[in-house]
Amino acid sequence: MSAPLLSVQDLGVRYPVRAGLRRAEITALAPTTLELHRGETLAIVGESGSGKTTLGRAMLRLVEPSQGHILFDGTDLCALRPRALRRLRPRLQMVFQDPYGSLNPRQSIGTILGSVLGHVGVPRAERPARARALMADVGLDADALSRRPAAFSGGQRQRIAIARALAAGPELIVADEPISALDVSVQAQVVNLLQDLKRARGLTLAFISHDLGMVAAIADRIAVMYFGQVVELGTAAQVTHAPAHPYTRMLLASQPVPDVARARATIRAAAAAPLADLPSQIAPPAGCPFRSRCPRALGRCATDPPTLGITPQGALAACHNPEPAQGDTTE
Repeated sequence: MSAPLLSVQDLGVRYPVRAGLRRAEITALAPTTLELHRGETLAIVGESGSGKTTLGRAMLRLVEPSQGHILFDGTDLCALRPRALRRLRPRLQMVFQDPYGSLNPRQSIGTILGSVLGHVGVPRAERPARARALMADVGLDADALSRRPAAFSGGQRQRIAIARALAAGPELIVADEPISALDVSVQAQVVNLLQDLKRARGLTLAFISHDLGMVAAIADRIAVMYFGQVVELGTAAQVTHAPAHPYTRMLLASQPVPDVARARATIRAAAAAPLADLPSQIAPPAGCPFRSRCPRALGRCATDPPTLGITPQGALAACHNPEPAQGDTTE
C-alpha cells in the first residue's frame, strides 16, 4: 500500500482551565495515531464532547497540538514555521459546521471566493470565470456571486462554504459535521455533493459526524471516539455490522429505526437503565472512561486503561472485554 496522505502520530491536545481557585489542565484529545490514505473517506464519529472536532482541527493544525506529529505527504506540519505552513494551507481545507457563522456577512460570495483564488495565485482576470465554475460545481447559479450570505438558505450557504474550500485546490478536506445545522430535507443533498466532488477531484475526505448510521453509507473506514480517544477503528462494514466496542454498539442502538415497536422498546430500556455520570475531564477516572456506562465492564476496567488492539472482527478496539464476533457465543 502507498504511503498515507496524512498520518498523525501520538497527536494530543490539552487546554489549561481554571477549577475554582486553582489552575488545571484538561485533555481534549488523548495521544492518537491514525492514517488517511489518498482518495478515501474516513468518518470520525462520537457524541458531543468526544473530541472529534478537536481531532479534525488538530489534524490541520488549526489548533496547536500539545504533543505528537502530523505528517502530510511526508512533511511534518508541527515542525513548520508559520510562513511555510501558510504555503501548504491550500492543500488542506476545512468545511465548518455552522454555515451561518463561517462566511463573512459583509462580503459578496464573489469577493469571498475571489480572495481565496487570489491567495493561491489565480490571476485577477481569471477569477470571475473560476468563481462561476465553482458555483456550477456546487449546484448554484452564477448570479449568486453578486449576493451576500444572508440571501441564502443554510443548505446553500454550506454549498458556498464547500466552494470556498475547493477554490484553494485542496487534496484533503476535513468536513466538521457539515450537515448537522441543516434541515433533514437538504442533508442528503450536501452529503451526495461532497461524495461527487470527492470522486471527480480525487479528494481525500475526513467526515466528522455524530450520526454513525449515516456515515456508514459514505465512509471507507470509521473511527469511533469517546472521551478524547479513538475506541474503535475499522472498515465501515466492520464497525457497523460487527461492532467490537460496547460504546459503538450503543451508538448503533441509538439510531432512529422505522419500527415503532422497536423504538418504544429502546426508549423503555434507556429509561430503565441507571443514569451514569459522564467522566470528568479535570479529574479523569482511572482505567476505562466508559466503564460506568458499559454493560460488559470487568474488574480490570477500573484500573487498566485499554489500548487499541486487533479484534476477532479484524478491526481495532480499545476494550478489555469486546463484543463477540457474530456467531460467537463464548464470553
